[in-house]
Amino acid sequence: MPHSHADMRLTALVEGIEPVDPACESAAWARLDSLTKPPRSLGRLEELAARVSCVQRTVRPSVERKRIILMAADHGVVVEGVSGYPQDVTAQMVANFSAGGAAVNQLAASVGAELTLVDIGVASDVSALPGVLHKKLAPGTHNIAQGPAMTVDLAAEAVLIGADLAMEAADAGVRLLGTGEMGIGNTTPATALTCAFTGADPTDVTGRGTGLDDEGVRRKVAVVQRALEANATSLGDPLETLAALGGFEIAGLAGVILGAAHARTCVVVDGFISGAAALAAVALSPACLGYLMPSHRSAEPGHRAVLEHLCLAPVLELDMRLGEGTGAALAFGIIDAACRMMSGMATFAEAGVATPDASVSKAVNAGYGNAPV
Repeated sequence: MPHSHADMRLTALVEGIEPVDPACESAAWARLDSLTKPPRSLGRLEELAARVSCVQRTVRPSVERKRIILMAADHGVVVEGVSGYPQDVTAQMVANFSAGGAAVNQLAASVGAELTLVDIGVASDVSALPGVLHKKLAPGTHNIAQGPAMTVDLAAEAVLIGADLAMEAADAGVRLLGTGEMGIGNTTPATALTCAFTGADPTDVTGRGTGLDDEGVRRKVAVVQRALEANATSLGDPLETLAALGGFEIAGLAGVILGAAHARTCVVVDGFISGAAALAAVALSPACLGYLMPSHRSAEPGHRAVLEHLCLAPVLELDMRLGEGTGAALAFGIIDAACRMMSGMATFAEAGVATPDASVSKAVNAGYGNAPV
């Protein structure tokens, strides 16, 4: 069977992703341990700086220019009653983003981050809104409880849209990317993808989403179970799984992650929906894992399963579950501070400060593991 152009481009993208060089880690920690502070005294801030240092292959990392790519799309599964909000809210929130009135607008502005807003599959026409990139593949997905959300070709196209945006950002000098999303009903496909990629049981990872009551959660669990059963024959291949259970914005964010890794750029993965996109991206290219930095641990129960599967620890713990890229924006500030610390602090030699006793320093360093971030 001949491969589509999108499939061939996606294959080339994945094959072009190089894993982060582990040899860079020793150089990063050598500089961090030479700075004017007790060894490892800045805790995970140093781990974050080391992660960026390894990705950028420099002991003076910088993430001065930052951008969140926010993908918006609708989901056919909303007809199953899995959301507390009507589908029209997706388009209404895109208008709110466009006008600068959403949480992510304010949080991104607080850390000097740019925001790219993308209509990749909103059911309504939002073409008249200023500042929206129009990449609509279809007016929402099909109902995953009855069959595939989209075709495999459409999934590949969605991934490539995100990858192209990430690589264009990197080419323009953006050094830290973040993921964001909007799509009423999208915690249901995210939950189904989490189950498919991690083996989790729907009853363990299905949350309240937009505020469902207990009966709503039980209904949502049943819908996820039906989706997994209806698409069982498509869950062996990562792209087919993404096409069967995902959404256009989730596939697009998987592409943002892959594109960032291809461009050797760190990407801050927002909450649960973005986490599901990360599961798909890592399944497509395990090498991209080294470029990921989770912003926070969402209050959605499925996000814990995502982070445990990826063996990643979040930057923040703030009981957030909004999405939009809000966690990514907040984490940007911490990561920027970490890089400024590593790049701008003086070493003991530069500052003329006496160095710590070598034996004590060695013992202290041995007591601190380099936990994943």
